[in-house]
Amino acid sequence: MVKKLLLTALLVLPLTVQAVELKKNNISGDLNWSVQATWPIPAKPLGFVQSLDNKKVFVLGADAKVYIFNPEGKKLGELPVDPDTTAIDIAPRGEMIFLLNGKTNTYTAIDISFTQKIDIAGAPVKGKDTAPVTLVVFSDFECPWCGKMEPILEQLFAANQDKLRIVFKHMPLPMHQQAEPAALAAIAAQKQNKFWEMHDALFQVTTWTPATIEEIAQKTGLNMERFRADISSPETQMQLAKDKSDAQNADVSATPSLFINGRPVRERSPMALQAMIDEAFALAKGSK
Repeated sequence: MVKKLLLTALLVLPLTVQAVELKKNNISGDLNWSVQATWPIPAKPLGFVQSLDNKKVFVLGADAKVYIFNPEGKKLGELPVDPDTTAIDIAPRGEMIFLLNGKTNTYTAIDISFTQKIDIAGAPVKGKDTAPVTLVVFSDFECPWCGKMEPILEQLFAANQDKLRIVFKHMPLPMHQQAEPAALAAIAAQKQNKFWEMHDALFQVTTWTPATIEEIAQKTGLNMERFRADISSPETQMQLAKDKSDAQNADVSATPSLFINGRPVRERSPMALQAMIDEAFALAKGSK
């Protein structure tokens, strides 16, 4: 028995020393490496997965919880799961969690999202400032899907004028050549209190040319001298840059992207949107 214990110790010892040396030297043959991050986990980990954009880490704990972290180890949230959950996976950007239960032999898919705090200061607003439900849309005037969303938003606004306000945030996509000039033009029109008139006209464009935007500005009745000065001003550029930054902070990567009282919208049908508005209104009313 003593011989077996000594043999086991001799086998383990060289491996332990080698591991310490490798960590210290960061070299193993042709392999060079360095630790990028180490942070504690609240429970014994049973499994983990990381989103493809490297923004979230999901850890399945032995305490029947899934812990969600950012890459620096800041805990973003946690959710309870069945104690017999044995495996975890996620959708590419972490918008869904997939779990396997080894006792009941079941698969479970869970939709998750994080409520975002979006700064709407300075953004154009349609509706009453006191409306308890705020729908923020990040949009691109040259995006065809954004254009198709506009009639739905108008329908929702008409049906919910006492409880809904709509906030427009610019997110011109790089693949659309006229999207950023159009966004700057809309901001310049906002300075003359004609944002929504410019907004509606820009979404009617089917063929974009460099002259299109100025033609629309003239038809909208803008003071063209002021418009030309505002469209290229640092203040206008800063407002657009702020919207882009707000989009990035809210984890927006496509247009149109909608948020209702900070909650990301997954299903964009009129019925689903109305259900979210009703739910947000009931929550806001109940919190008073």
